[in-house]
Amino acid sequence: MTLPVVNVVINFSTGAGFAPTLVLDDPVYGILGTDALGDSASTIVDVSDVVQSVNITRGRNALSDVFQTGTLGLKIADQTGAFNPSNTSSPYYGLLQPLRKVTITATDPDTSITWPLFAGYITGYNYQQSQFVGEVSTTTITAVDGFRLLNLATLSTVTGATAGDLSGTRINQILDEIAWPSTLRDVDAGLTTMQANPTTTRTALAALSTVSLSEYGALYMDAIGNVTFQDRTVTAGSVANTPTVFADDGTGIKYHQVKWVFDDTQIYNDVTITRTGGTAQNSKNTSSIETYFNHSYDQTDLLMQTDAVALDYAQAYCASRAETSTRCDAITLDLTTPSYTAGVTAALSLDYFDQVTVKSTQPNTVGTSSLNKTLQVFGVSHAITPNTWFTTFTTLEPIIDSFILDSVLSGILNDDVLSY
Repeated sequence: MTLPVVNVVINFSTGAGFAPTLVLDDPVYGILGTDALGDSASTIVDVSDVVQSVNITRGRNALSDVFQTGTLGLKIADQTGAFNPSNTSSPYYGLLQPLRKVTITATDPDTSITWPLFAGYITGYNYQQSQFVGEVSTTTITAVDGFRLLNLATLSTVTGATAGDLSGTRINQILDEIAWPSTLRDVDAGLTTMQANPTTTRTALAALSTVSLSEYGALYMDAIGNVTFQDRTVTAGSVANTPTVFADDGTGIKYHQVKWVFDDTQIYNDVTITRTGGTAQNSKNTSSIETYFNHSYDQTDLLMQTDAVALDYAQAYCASRAETSTRCDAITLDLTTPSYTAGVTAALSLDYFDQVTVKSTQPNTVGTSSLNKTLQVFGVSHAITPNTWFTTFTTLEPIIDSFILDSVLSGILNDDVLSY
């Protein structure tokens, strides 16, 4: 099986944007709509041919229901010390600064489509020089995605933020306040109206996360570097798409390994939601508490406008999480598997909230036993060398069940029905 072609580009220009600097009348860096305006060309280096390994991790923390900062570990052969920041003879001397940009893409050999895998900002250059003949000196570059920049910026006031703003509008207002590029955003309009902006000093990431939780949406950095905000129709699985099927019985894409778990980590049966200026709104499922003991979930200082909306969310969350079942926690694909065209496409194209169906036949059981679950992708990791490629998807049920959420918001179900 021919592995995808990994493309690694380092951009030594300043600023958050990943586009090359636009230089007027330049045939390469003068493309309107593609490059960013500037007075000199970016120093951009393609290191694809000296890559020894790539390790990418992106995803959501299943316990806190928030997406984490994505990370990259990039190991390159560096025989001349070009990527050693202390090497005054390096062609990049003086450019090897923290928070310069790196992008990873991969080209599918069967379709020639190039897919984004990671876009972020360099945090370190770790040069290792070998004194032994035949061994290669290396530099390992570490990087994180844009959450790092959002966590470095602080704010209190947000220009234009007023009561009644939809959550997506507020997300954009916060990003405007810290001058985040408009070209690096993918923001849904949102469905929940916000209170006026709090004036407490906080990081931009904390401010954005509060808005996202108030919507019960999702906030994350995508693989091309966009600040991405999805509203609750996406996080609840209301937006239907055809699942990609992984199976060990020939009815779907063959997987290398699958991890099934049955535990209590996703149970929440005592949920309290409190908005700023409001009173705590609580929903309990007494049957779940009697079976699994108390599992509390508590969110404070959210920005929905009314206590009634806060109660709706408490009820929907509690009803969605009161029980547990066997679930698929992770699927790993080995892209060196022979005749693996569909597997390669899945590894490169699937991302957060895409639906997958996982089927496993249980070995050494009495009779026939199988596991079959349809879930959402909540994490993507790649471990790549010149001769190996493993992609792992972490998977979970939607954050809130779409039927329950719709029923609560429409008044069909209430706390008397959901708590028993």
